[in-house]
Amino acid sequence: MDARAPAEVRTFSPVIFEDRWFIAVAKPSAVLSHPNHAGAEKKGAAAFEGPYSFQERCFTTPAGPVWLIHRLDQDASGVLLAAKDAGTAAKMRQLFEKQEVVKVYVALLAGRLQPARGTWKDCMDEKKTGASVRAFVRSSGPANALLKYQVKGFFQKSGLTLAEIELVTGRTHQIRVQAAYRRNPVAGDGVYGHFAMNKRWRTELGLKRLFLHSYRLAFRHPHTGKAIDIVNALPEDLERVLAKAGPSR
Repeated sequence: MDARAPAEVRTFSPVIFEDRWFIAVAKPSAVLSHPNHAGAEKKGAAAFEGPYSFQERCFTTPAGPVWLIHRLDQDASGVLLAAKDAGTAAKMRQLFEKQEVVKVYVALLAGRLQPARGTWKDCMDEKKTGASVRAFVRSSGPANALLKYQVKGFFQKSGLTLAEIELVTGRTHQIRVQAAYRRNPVAGDGVYGHFAMNKRWRTELGLKRLFLHSYRLAFRHPHTGKAIDIVNALPEDLERVLAKAGPSR
């Protein structure tokens, strides 16, 4: 770590990258990126420790404030990035908005995904009911959701496709919704997925959660110009699922 870095930021997730401006953690599944309502800062509620300001998108940790740059679904796992000062947070959010950040996910999808690589463009919208949000694809309208995918393997025994997905835009539940719209829902998705098949995969493969993992985050450092490439390997629970799914081809 840079010698000028502040005191250690306390998190509820393993730290996988840190310098004087940024900290990235490996968020586990079932851990929130931030509390879902004011006063929900109980232990284990979110990726970072301390009260959270929704207006500033900032945690007040024992080591000082930490600004959340982006979010991951609660049920997803993987790389989650935060900044140590407001100026850096603003610069980094601009990179996200300009689509100058490479965001790569690994997902296990129902059925065989064809062709082996491609691009999904859709018009997505969302509906809020109380504290819950449900996203959906509109049959018409300008495309505002874009991702690129590449098939990494097909498990014939289980009828599942392992895919690497580059998320170009960042809509709510985007990968889950676009995949479900094409009848290839993410395995283990309890909202947009195939509920009967989820039950089967839980029994046969031990899949107890959403198989969606933020594998890689890459960008040009806004202060140093250095190429930053943060990778978080697939967690052991998901690796075990793949082992049980059978040989892929």
